Amino acid sequence: MMLEKYRYIVVEGPIGVGKTSLAQRLADHLGADILLEKPQDNPFLERFYQDPQRHAMSTQLFFLFQRINELRDQAQMDLFNTRTVSDYLFEKDALFARLNLSDDEYKLYQNIYQSLAPQAPTPDLVIYLQASTDTLFERVHRRGRNYEKSLTDDYLTRLGNSYGDFFHQYEEAPLMMVNSENLNFVDNDDDFKLLLQRIESMRGPREFFSLGV
Repeated sequence: MMLEKYRYIVVEGPIGVGKTSLAQRLADHLGADILLEKPQDNPFLERFYQDPQRHAMSTQLFFLFQRINELRDQAQMDLFNTRTVSDYLFEKDALFARLNLSDDEYKLYQNIYQSLAPQAPTPDLVIYLQASTDTLFERVHRRGRNYEKSLTDDYLTRLGNSYGDFFHQYEEAPLMMVNSENLNFVDNDDDFKLLLQRIESMRGPREFFSLGV
């Protein structure tokens, strides 16, 4: 089976890039367990979008504990010895924290994050999806989540840049960087098969995959 050596795969990227859809398709294809973010369970998220300055810290800490508890439970249950696909990387929590928190809040957050981070397992493969701000904005508004309606081009641009900076330096796991502008992994079987082939043929710690118009 393709991708047999990858037991724990993470799909990552900014809001609206399609990471959950790809993670679900990968899990279905591989017969793997799926581990998804649950933003709908965060009671502070909608309030954060309405008043970011006031609710950023509570929103961020809820996500931090939610993510580490899920990953810790998975590791303790030994499910990573089967196969797991996730739509989030634990380390990206700090990326959002730096973007959303004040300097004093971020210092406090870092103390908590650093005490929890060693408990998070390292993926065997990370797939990082990229897209332009215009594409992200269109996809976010097309899916029509009420709490995301206040997202601006500026925020999505800063988020995309933060992801780019983060993965430019990321070395903890093999990394497949994918420009998703002209790829549709959910509705186009050829695109999905091509992605699988490109991952299977990886020879170095990082590869880049893009499909021209």
